[in-house]
Amino acid sequence: MSRLCSSIRQLGRTGRPIHLHARFQHTERSPGAPYSAKRYSLLSPSFVALGLIPVLTFALGTWQVQRLKWKVDLIDQLSEKLQRDSIPLPNKVNLAAIPEFVYRRVILRGTWDHAHSILLGPRVRDGTNGFHLIMPLVRENGSTILVDRGFISEHVAAKRSYPLPDGEVEVHGMLRDSQARNNFTPDNNPEKGEWYWADTAAMADYAGGEPRCVQPVLVEEIFEGHAGDAAMRLAKGVPIGKAPIVDIRNAHASYVATWYSLSALTTMMFIRLLLKQRRASARLPR
Repeated sequence: MSRLCSSIRQLGRTGRPIHLHARFQHTERSPGAPYSAKRYSLLSPSFVALGLIPVLTFALGTWQVQRLKWKVDLIDQLSEKLQRDSIPLPNKVNLAAIPEFVYRRVILRGTWDHAHSILLGPRVRDGTNGFHLIMPLVRENGSTILVDRGFISEHVAAKRSYPLPDGEVEVHGMLRDSQARNNFTPDNNPEKGEWYWADTAAMADYAGGEPRCVQPVLVEEIFEGHAGDAAMRLAKGVPIGKAPIVDIRNAHASYVATWYSLSALTTMMFIRLLLKQRRASARLPR
């Protein structure tokens, strides 16, 4: 700055031009670069993808509403079937008609085939580890039906100390179909006595199959006692049958709440981002 002031004083005394440093000189050949602000397009792939998230989650929520209605109707239909009077099973069960009679109460009479008992599990009941005891029931007409007698503890199953009634018995149960196996369930190993899921066809073959008139039909024995009766049965090794209720899982209401909440949240986020972009565009030079 002192050098600049000295040069100005020299100009005042001599009248000659002063050669200033190049940084202070302006020439026509070096004009200042024009300012170019970055503008965001509302049609950019990322912005469009963000805008589709609320639409997609709302559609999934609406789909779950439809699934919820379907599941509630199904449970109502099965519950109504369960309230009907018990029916005897025919000598030869039409396997194609089983889905129409699932959860129907049935009455069976026959004798137990103890030699082909199956331990299905492991299973858990009220914090107790154990298995479900499945026994073939040989009926008077010679046909055999698979019966899930119920839950026994792991200790009783290991010692095979459950009661083995002889003679003819009467079983009150409800008709079930073969269980669907998920990806995490191991394969059954009949040779080693390892049964992890109720494959009625394989169980029927294990009990003798068609040569012994064993039908791939599963009936769950019903237990309608109270908690005290169940505890007494568990202690004595007597199988605890299935309560006469429809145990189909229905979690669609929570799915509806989840998807609609995500849709509302992402909609608010998208609107805030849109307003922010508009305010930023309004401040840019035209």
